[in-house]
Amino acid sequence: MTFDWGGLEERFTEKKNYYPERYLSPIVANDPQRCILCKRCTRVCDEWMGEDAIEAGGRGANTVIGTYGGWLDCSQCGNCIEVCPTGTLLDATYRHQARPWELAQTISTCTYCSDGCQMSLGSRGGELMRIVARDRYVNGLNGEFLCIKGRFGHPFVNHEARIRTPLIRYKKGGKLIPAIWDEAIRHVAQKLDAVVDEQGPNALAVIGSPRITNEANYLLYKFATELVGTSNYTSTDVHSFKPFFDNLGGPLATHRDIRYAKTILLIGGEPEELQPLTGKQMRQAVRNGGAKLIVINSVPIRLTEQAAQFIHIRPGTEDAAVLALADDANVALSARKLGVAADEFQTLRQTITATQGDVVIMFTDELSPAAQAVAAQLPYLLRGEGRRLLLHPLPLYNNSVGAHDMGLNGAMTATQMLNAAGSGIRSMYLAGSFLPAQLQGREEALSKLDFLVVQELFESDTTAFADVVLPAASFAEVDGTFTNNDGFVQRVRQSIPPTNQAKADWMITAQLAAELGMNFGFEMSASAVFREIAERVPAYAGLRYPVLKDESNPVQAKHKIAEQRDLAPEINTIRQAVEALPDDGDKITQTPKVGHELFKIGTLTDKVPQFHLLAAGNPRPDTVRVSPLYQITVDASLRDEVAVARD
Repeated sequence: MTFDWGGLEERFTEKKNYYPERYLSPIVANDPQRCILCKRCTRVCDEWMGEDAIEAGGRGANTVIGTYGGWLDCSQCGNCIEVCPTGTLLDATYRHQARPWELAQTISTCTYCSDGCQMSLGSRGGELMRIVARDRYVNGLNGEFLCIKGRFGHPFVNHEARIRTPLIRYKKGGKLIPAIWDEAIRHVAQKLDAVVDEQGPNALAVIGSPRITNEANYLLYKFATELVGTSNYTSTDVHSFKPFFDNLGGPLATHRDIRYAKTILLIGGEPEELQPLTGKQMRQAVRNGGAKLIVINSVPIRLTEQAAQFIHIRPGTEDAAVLALADDANVALSARKLGVAADEFQTLRQTITATQGDVVIMFTDELSPAAQAVAAQLPYLLRGEGRRLLLHPLPLYNNSVGAHDMGLNGAMTATQMLNAAGSGIRSMYLAGSFLPAQLQGREEALSKLDFLVVQELFESDTTAFADVVLPAASFAEVDGTFTNNDGFVQRVRQSIPPTNQAKADWMITAQLAAELGMNFGFEMSASAVFREIAERVPAYAGLRYPVLKDESNPVQAKHKIAEQRDLAPEINTIRQAVEALPDDGDKITQTPKVGHELFKIGTLTDKVPQFHLLAAGNPRPDTVRVSPLYQITVDASLRDEVAVARD
């Protein structure tokens, strides 16, 4: 066009921004030459994340996008990369590995927190290479939003440390020996059959996981109740939300409800670290919708910056806050134990009473079972004309709600089963591993079992005691569903074939059941399993995979709304516990550092080298200007001064 229609003279004499490519953090790379200064990155950092970590610097033609101090110190969500239209900001963990058009895109659901973000899995040649949430691929409840774990925490899928084949320990204290699937399944069936025959069905415990699909958890429940007949079944979730769902007094709030709510009450928790999409919706509700945010917390979390009221309580007193909300007669007692003024709850009630529109009540598993039951009934206790009260639980894991819905909420928790190992419980069939907090100090309990079989992706502290280890497939290698904290039932779709000899958890359970003489009849079809779930689980009635195909219109499970009931027994239980609390105690006054939960090293994030740098305090390397063909050197020994001082 210039040669055809214009002259070759140019009047633009300012120096071009041809700075070399550089790193802004272990996660984000920057190519300044491509920048058109649209400032979309700065807006999402401010409006979505509330961090202001990236901003425009300089003036006029010298304006460039950069960071304070030249190094990006934030939650590393990568949303700035997502919204960049020119590729100025780049995924430093993926860049130069493949072209986007070379990747097969598969829509699936995140395997980390309970928000259930939708995302597109880009794979090539059986390898999961990157994850994005762009609208041209998927328009889920999260739009273009993802957190660091959802966007960058996927290298575990193709990691070399994945368990490759079934492993059998033929004698106690021996080594795990590789075996073929038929031999492993036959060995497990013989051992479990012998335990049940000799000591009864309750000698076997069947334990699911809040990490695996609804289909896998349902088959474990079916295996325990219909095949074995044991009453010892549960999941490895930290806490059970059964008291909450049994007393559910109002509908579950969706993330859209949170975004457009008029008042939001948060009791405990830290959504910006543990449920980032929920935290983002809360910030936008305040900033863009003028919502009033009330935070009751023992820690001055970052969300208190947006709060209209922050009730700063003593650690471990969340139940007292629920008691004050539910019963006016106990406000003075609760306030004394909480270490706050009694009129703070009067102000809180006035805010809720004056609300015209939606009021969303959020809480975490920090509440006791009795407090959960009372919190679930708050929509009845705080209702009024012109307002709707919604509930939004904040469980930790991607399928905590689904594990509850599938019936894995038996009489004992996973911790109680560990305590009973070797006495009442002689054998365990476990999908996944026990959490470190559950296993801490109880490792010897596993050694007391006659037989332990574990389905896992990686070797862990639990598999160290296992008699048989069966390689399970990851979320990217299976079909199924997860249920998030909105109650949305969302599809998980297979993106790549299972690595090595791994199999989907539900397939392993079905194969083991067939070896024990019961054919579940699902013919290796996850959709057939879900069809039976829809027939037997009332909250999922009428659902089928085709009904769940539209990510822009997710389907909510029909959790039963309980009638208003007399809460006197629960309130009395809470009051007795509150009375036993001390009348004094120190409060936590320091706001936690950004990423203190997001960057924690777990079984999955341990396989992402950049997470080790972030967990070490995100130290800045000597130089950030590197060749675009080389990745930043990941050295776990690097530490920043703050991290060293903290250690």
